[in-house]
Amino acid sequence: MSRVPAVRDGLALDTARVGLLIFGLSTGSVIGLLIAAGLLNRLGARRAMLLSVSLSASGLVLMGVGVSVVPSAPFVFAALAVFGIGMGSLDVMMNVEGAAAERAIGRTLMPLMHACFSLGTVVGALGGAVASAWQVSVFWHLLFMAVLILGTIVVAVQFLPSVVENTAVDALQLTWRDRLRDSLAVWRDRKLLLIGLIVLGMTFAEGSANDWLALASVDGHGFSNTDGAIVFGVFVAAMTVGRVIGGPVLDRFGRVLVLRACTVVGIAGLVLFILAPNTQLIFVGTVLWGLGASLGFPVGMSAAADDTKNAAARVSAVAIIGYFAFLVGPPVLGLLGEAWGILNALYLVLVLMILAGLAAPAARPAASVII
Repeated sequence: MSRVPAVRDGLALDTARVGLLIFGLSTGSVIGLLIAAGLLNRLGARRAMLLSVSLSASGLVLMGVGVSVVPSAPFVFAALAVFGIGMGSLDVMMNVEGAAAERAIGRTLMPLMHACFSLGTVVGALGGAVASAWQVSVFWHLLFMAVLILGTIVVAVQFLPSVVENTAVDALQLTWRDRLRDSLAVWRDRKLLLIGLIVLGMTFAEGSANDWLALASVDGHGFSNTDGAIVFGVFVAAMTVGRVIGGPVLDRFGRVLVLRACTVVGIAGLVLFILAPNTQLIFVGTVLWGLGASLGFPVGMSAAADDTKNAAARVSAVAIIGYFAFLVGPPVLGLLGEAWGILNALYLVLVLMILAGLAAPAARPAASVII
């Protein structure tokens, strides 16, 4: 995402077409979400995660080819879809495994796990800024990243708890009709749908920054491509900090109060980023935006997995709702940005963040619900 301006320049695209290009990532991610539970049940976490990351690494390499070697927007669209399938399926698997570990340990740890994800985005954003400053082609940049993440996962999956792997055996004893029925049944749960609304709003706040923050800094505030990548790095650094401190804060104040506070902070930061008259306030707004968006997704995943029955299906359902932001967000913001400017298009994010704040009570653990 830190190289979006370079991709835009390499393919000679306007803002609306950049949004349509990112739609390939969104489409692939939703496909990955839909197949994740089946892969997890059939292959087990270790092999399924390895397969997912292999797809993502392949998509990265193909993206680099389509941008720098044989420039082709349709080819990059397809490569983004491959990358998205791997990322979407891995997202469900990571959260199911993480929620199981969180329950076993008995403390709120999902935000810390997501902080590791955000730390990866910080490193990636800084790497993108360095690659941009050194004028490294998108191909060599993404090829290096593909090798790095694939090598990391080959080692990391060996340490997944084998006891969690055994849950796949019970699932395989069910017929495909039973699994389909159980997967569809979760969509009738009103509380789960409200949790999905929380994730939708916060994912839109996070995803709009992932997709557009670097470009909004360049086109909206006049930053260079390298400085745009740095602004994105500040955002994901704030996300990481919010998630590192999020666990103890959630244990102290509870999910509902923290989610509402995050909504207020995120809205303030987004408004400041859009309207800030100088560089210093732009960075302050970016930090507040990142802190506000940091806890919505991990808290939503934990809340979805509170009911351990069909945890994979419930997490998948909430993730699908959240990824709807990734699906419609890029093209919608791109079209709005082309018509009224990318900064003005970001006001749409405010509406969804407000809705997420209003739905916050749905994340309250079942044992704490007051009737």
